[in-house]
Amino acid sequence: MKKIVTILMFALMIFVLTACGAEENKSSGEPATETAAANENSEAQSSKKILVAYFSCTNTTKTLAEAAAEVLDADLYEIKPAEPYTADDLNWRDETTRATVEQRDEKFRVALADNNAPVAQYDTIVIAFPIWWGIAPRIIDTFVETYDFTGKTIVPICTSGGSDIATSAEFLQTICNGQATWKQGKCFYNTADKDELKNYFNSLGL
Repeated sequence: MKKIVTILMFALMIFVLTACGAEENKSSGEPATETAAANENSEAQSSKKILVAYFSCTNTTKTLAEAAAEVLDADLYEIKPAEPYTADDLNWRDETTRATVEQRDEKFRVALADNNAPVAQYDTIVIAFPIWWGIAPRIIDTFVETYDFTGKTIVPICTSGGSDIATSAEFLQTICNGQATWKQGKCFYNTADKDELKNYFNSLGL
């Protein structure tokens, strides 16, 4: 009799241990799967690279671009003209100045100092520029026509003394080289307001 009781107790112990092990595997398996999926999503998001490409003559737009790059944890690239602008070139009161002549000619294209913008390495390109004579400077036209933006997301932002970005953004989209996704642009009057930049970029899902 004592032998039978011992055998039954041993069998019961095996049953209990097996059941506990199965339950432990079940409980630990599902969260592990969910955690792995979450990690994959996190890695996918962090792998999306952003470039802030900007053109600035007076450092106003440079300030905006640097703030945007900080908010987005993005890289910076300066769009430079082959021939730098002087203060006289930007005199909007003079009908004969370089910038005035360029801005009045829709077909005019300003030569770039280089063609080395690392556009191909990035998923999203933020293009920052000032508004000149109501529109983007012609060098921005050159920039969007020079590089292939196929598969990229483009976000135009600008600085301005009063004009909005809508006309410029629409025109740039029509002349853009490649099939890109254009986000709604925004004009920033306080170029160092990082909270405004964060809210804007968050609204775009960046």
